[in-house]
Amino acid sequence: MSRSNAYGGRRRNGGFKKLIGFCVIIGMVAGAWAAYMNLVPSKKHEKPEYGTDHPIFYEGKYLNAGAVFEKDETLIPLEALVEVLGSELPVHYEKESQSIILTSDSQVLRMKENDQQAKLGNKPIQLAVAPDERDGRIYTPLEPLTTLYGIQAEVQEISGIVTLVKAGDKLKTAEPLEEKAYIRTEPSIRSPYVEVAPAGGKMTVWEELEGWYKVQGPAGNSGYVRQKELKLTGEETIPPLKEEKPNLPWKEGQKINMTWEAVYNKQPDPTKYPAMQGLNVVSPTWFELSDESGQIRSKADAAYSAWARKNGIQVWGLFSNAFDPELTTKVLASAEARFSMIQQLLAYAKMYKLQGINIDFENVYTADKENLVQFVREMTPMLHDAGLIVSIDVTPKSNSELWSLFLDRKALAQSVDYMMLMAYDEHWAASPKSGSVASLPWVEQSLKRLLEEDSVPASKLVLSMPLYTRIWSETKAADGSVDVSSKAVGMDAVKKLIGERKLKPTFDSDAGQNYVEYAESDKLTKRIWIEDEVSIKARVQLVHKYGLAGVATWARSFQTDSIWKVIDSELKK
Repeated sequence: MSRSNAYGGRRRNGGFKKLIGFCVIIGMVAGAWAAYMNLVPSKKHEKPEYGTDHPIFYEGKYLNAGAVFEKDETLIPLEALVEVLGSELPVHYEKESQSIILTSDSQVLRMKENDQQAKLGNKPIQLAVAPDERDGRIYTPLEPLTTLYGIQAEVQEISGIVTLVKAGDKLKTAEPLEEKAYIRTEPSIRSPYVEVAPAGGKMTVWEELEGWYKVQGPAGNSGYVRQKELKLTGEETIPPLKEEKPNLPWKEGQKINMTWEAVYNKQPDPTKYPAMQGLNVVSPTWFELSDESGQIRSKADAAYSAWARKNGIQVWGLFSNAFDPELTTKVLASAEARFSMIQQLLAYAKMYKLQGINIDFENVYTADKENLVQFVREMTPMLHDAGLIVSIDVTPKSNSELWSLFLDRKALAQSVDYMMLMAYDEHWAASPKSGSVASLPWVEQSLKRLLEEDSVPASKLVLSMPLYTRIWSETKAADGSVDVSSKAVGMDAVKKLIGERKLKPTFDSDAGQNYVEYAESDKLTKRIWIEDEVSIKARVQLVHKYGLAGVATWARSFQTDSIWKVIDSELKK
C-alpha cells in the first residue's frame, strides 16, 4: 500500500513537470516570435492630419498653423512668424489700431490690416496683398518678411506643405541608401510610417538621435528614419542678409566722457563754462513728453548746440517721459504715438544738428516693460538711418517697481548703442538711513549684475557717476529715535563747507571715499560722504577693469572745475 502511494505520487509529479516544460517552451516560442516581430518593420501607413490645406513647418516641426495663398502671394499667421524668429524677436501686433510692426536690427516695417500701403522706416511701400484677419488669426504677406529676415517658403505640390527657412539657417540633406526609406512617426521600426522617400528623394535632416535621424521627407512630412537607411548628401546655409553697420558719428573704441546738462527754466550759457578737459559728449535735458498723443515739449537751444560743435563736443539730446507713469502707459501702448515721438525726435535732431538721442524714462509701471522695449526697437533703426547714436539710461537692479523692475536691460541692450548705468542713489534723498550716494562696492556690484545677469556687453555699458553728494542731518528726538534728512550739494559747496569749518576728512574704506562729520548741536549731527578726486578716480578705474564704453556724470552744474582733468587722465590710462 505504501509502495502504491509512493508510485502514484511519482506519476503525478512527472506530469506536472511536463506541463511546466510545455509552458516554458510556449513562452520561449512566444518570446522569440515577439522578438522577431520587433525586428520586422511596420507596414502600416498613417496619413498625417494637419487640419489645414497648407501646413507650415520650420526645422522639422509643424507649427500648428497653415499658410494662405492669394494673388500668387503667400500669407502666414503671426504666430508662425514668432515661432520662426523666436519669442524675443520683434513681432508686434496692436489690436486697437490693427497695426502690425516688424523690426530688425536695421529696419522697421509698419503695416495695417486690410491696407496695402505700408511703411519701411519713413519710406512708403506698396504691398501686393494686405495683411488681414482670418478665423481669429492675423496673416501677413511673406514678401516683406523676406526683405526683413530673409524668410523663404518652399511649397510641396503634392502635399501642400509649406516649409519655411530664414537667413543663416544651416540645412543638412540626405537620400535613401537603397530604393526607398520609410519615414516613421516615432524612432522605432514598429511605428507607422507617414511617408516613403524613393531612391534619390531629397530629405532634410533636422536632428540626430541614437541610431535615427529626424527628417522632413520629399513631400514635406516630418518623421524618423534609421541612420543606416540614409546617406548624407551635403550641407547648405541659407545666405545671411547683408546688413550694413550704421554710419554713426563715433570713433569705434573711443571712450565716452559725457556729462548731462540739466536745463530747467533758464538756458545755460556755455560760453562762461571753464575748460572741461576730455569731455566729448553733452546730453542736455531738452526733450520731454507732454501729452497722450506723443507730443514732445522742447527746450533745445541752437546756440548751445553751436558751442558744442565749435568745441568738438557731440550733443546727445535727452528725451524723458516727464517721469509720469500714467502718461507713459498711454503713449507706449499706441503705435501712432510711438511713431509720432520718433518722427519729432528726428526733426529736432536735424534742426539742432544733434549726433544722438539719450532716452531717460523713469517712474514707469512694470506692466509697460514690453512696450518700452518695443518703442526702443522701433526707434533705433530709424535714428540709425539718420546717423544718430541711441543711448538709454537705466538704474541699478532692485525690487523697486517704478524705478527698476520695468527695465528689461537685456532686451534694451540688444537695440541701443549705449546703456548708461545711473550708479546712484544708493542712499536717496528720503532714505531713512544716512550713507553714500554711490559707495564703490555698491557701484561695482551694480555693474557686475548688468554684465553677468543681463548679458549687457561691456562695450555698450557706460558708468554714470554723481558729481553731487548729500549733507545728511541726523536729529536725535526725546525718545532716543533719530530723524534723518538730506540736502543734495555740488562738489564746490562741500569744499567750501570743509574749509569754513576746518574739517579733516577721513577715508571710509567701506565706501571707498572720503568722509566727514560734525555736530551742530547736542542733538544734530551732519555727515558727508564726499565726491572728489578720490571717489571719481576709483570709479573710472572700473571702466578699465571691466572694459566699459566710458563714463557719464550727473550733472555738469555740480562740478568742481578740476574734476574734468581727473576724469580725462584716468580714462586715458
